[in-house]
Amino acid sequence: MKKKVLSLLMATAMIAAVLAGCGSDDGNTTADSTNSAASTDNTTNDSETADDSVSTADEASGSDKVYNIGICQFVEHPALDLATEGFEDALKELLGEANVNFHFQNAQGEATNCSTIANQFVTNDVDLIMANATPPLQAAAAATNTIPIIGTSITDYATALDIADWTGATGTNISGTADLAPIEEQENMLLELFPDVQKVGILYCSAEPNSKYQAELFEDCLHVDGIAYEEYTAADSNEIQAVVTSAIDSCDVLYIPTDNTMASSTELIDNIARPAGVPIIAGEEGICAVCGVATLSISYYDIGYTAGEMAYEILVNGADISTMDIKYAPQVTKEYNVSICEELGITVPDDYVAIATE
Repeated sequence: MKKKVLSLLMATAMIAAVLAGCGSDDGNTTADSTNSAASTDNTTNDSETADDSVSTADEASGSDKVYNIGICQFVEHPALDLATEGFEDALKELLGEANVNFHFQNAQGEATNCSTIANQFVTNDVDLIMANATPPLQAAAAATNTIPIIGTSITDYATALDIADWTGATGTNISGTADLAPIEEQENMLLELFPDVQKVGILYCSAEPNSKYQAELFEDCLHVDGIAYEEYTAADSNEIQAVVTSAIDSCDVLYIPTDNTMASSTELIDNIARPAGVPIIAGEEGICAVCGVATLSISYYDIGYTAGEMAYEILVNGADISTMDIKYAPQVTKEYNVSICEELGITVPDDYVAIATE
């Protein structure tokens, strides 16, 4: 009997031990499952946080778009340099320097280079082309009718683009700023300084249509006032010396409109005209600063800056370039070259401003 009781007690103890062990295992398994679930939840939260970070970065990238701007400048001279500087300054201020890349190319005064540069900009799919002077504008217009083109230092867009029914806007992918100063006021300035003038020589490059446009307007003013005149044109810079030499032999005053070829050869012109005592009225400050006596000048920096503001409106605010009117310099200034005026014995009225020289 005692043996049976003892056996029963041992069996009960073993069952209790087994049950206790099973209870311990269930507890651990539950805890492990809970920890695993917590770990899974944490992983899910980290993943969502990472997704949020990517989304935020994408949004920031979208708001900080980097614009690629192709700039074709016809030739290096002070007026065009200032226009490019103004254009770049405007976009750097409006977009932020980190958000704009300028791809500047100097065509070195060659129209064929303008075409090569414009076509390369199109191949590179730039966001906008800035054409500084008429040949780059014409080349860009021939290269693309979809990429926005902003011109500056253009005398007359209708002439440059052969638009007959001019309304103030091109109706195409082109707009910009003009550098035309009032021609009648320039002619009045010539007569104010040289009331006894007998014959005016009008000097420009025949390959630049905007120069011819200005020359014809100036001739109309001279004709009204009964002043004799003659055109002296050079096809390129190689002909300038001979043309200027011919002009000073028969004219007592020369007029040079805004002309890129002449602007790049001002020292040569000065070395011929000044020793001969023949004064030059210039269409812009850069020419006048080297070889002229006076000019009715605009600010090329200002028209470049305005062109940059127009580019911003197109790129960021979606302005329709085809309806954007061409903009002009808000004011003009009578300026004179102190050293040449003194050397030639020319006294200018008090309302003229001396051109700053280094």
